[in-house]
Amino acid sequence: MTATAPINNEEFYQPAEDTYLLLRAALAEARPETQALEIGCGSGFISQELGAKVARLLATDINPHAVRAARARGIEVIRADLFQGIKGKFDLILFNAPYLPTEPKERTGQWIDYALDGGENGRQTVDRFIEDLALHLRPGGRALLLISSLTGLTEVRRTAEAAGLTAEVVADEGCFFERLHVLRLGTIYSSSGSGSGAT
Repeated sequence: MTATAPINNEEFYQPAEDTYLLLRAALAEARPETQALEIGCGSGFISQELGAKVARLLATDINPHAVRAARARGIEVIRADLFQGIKGKFDLILFNAPYLPTEPKERTGQWIDYALDGGENGRQTVDRFIEDLALHLRPGGRALLLISSLTGLTEVRRTAEAAGLTAEVVADEGCFFERLHVLRLGTIYSSSGSGSGAT
């Protein structure tokens, strides 16, 4: 029998104020028929809470430590970089993005960087997410993206609009030296037909 590698909680993001804010927004969007996807699930806390409220929930994370932690919670999770390998379409997509502006000297070189490091302007991963989002939304589908005031709310909205997406703040909360925002993103022009929500 092969021994299971221990889960290192210091190598992935633990639930914090932004986690709970995104979860509240997600629960307000969830319906029993919802096919949901969480990108960057971290510990799996949101996926576990939301999974009981929707028809199906798939989670992804690039961090192998996070993937093991989510699987330990009984979550259907795959290791992937954002939408890599995801071919289906979903009613609801969640992403607590790495949104902190980060200089090269601030990076630790550890897996936890993937949860925190938003590049020098805080939008490096956010922009990649937005670029591919519409391909994975069912007609009428929406995404909830959590960012910070440090990320640049106006700039993120402009990026979303340039990608043919609507962008509406549906929740926000002050937190220490920043303000957290949950943006609801949706396609401006919905296409006909629907996807399977499968990988």
